Amino acid sequence: MGFEEIKGLIISMFGSDIILKEDKVSPQPSITIPNERLLEVCQFLHVQPQLYFDFLACITGIDNGPEVGTMEVIYHFTSIPYEHNFVLKVEISRNKEGEPLPKVYSLTPIWRTADWHEREVFDLLGIDFIGHPDLRRILMPADWQGYPLRKDYEEQTEYHGIIVKYYFF
Repeated sequence: MGFEEIKGLIISMFGSDIILKEDKVSPQPSITIPNERLLEVCQFLHVQPQLYFDFLACITGIDNGPEVGTMEVIYHFTSIPYEHNFVLKVEISRNKEGEPLPKVYSLTPIWRTADWHEREVFDLLGIDFIGHPDLRRILMPADWQGYPLRKDYEEQTEYHGIIVKYYFF
């Protein structure tokens, strides 16, 4: 089943207003849906007999920068028995310093593979996954300051007496 057929099934279930953006130019076409509809759309992708996306292969986070003021979470789904793939995105507002982290619903109730992927996105970009069973840093130390993949991230110069950033003249 191809992109257009999968998109058609989503529209038939949720209506055409579920799609906020569509990217057909990319090598992997995708649709962007509202963040608040993520769980129900993903549940549909998982249980709908024609789709049966049984594998969440990857979750990627993108910081579009403080100028744009948004972040994206990109989900790559695969149906192993049907051998088709689909890419789904949500776009969220980027938080300013001192504000709560941006929030996206966790997909761990549907796909257990979301667990570590969501922890990685949380750790490196500071996106909070609502309902995640164990959301804590996975790559950086627990007391690390900031989120290294944010466009405005400023590296610490020292961590527990270890110089982590050198200045070259």
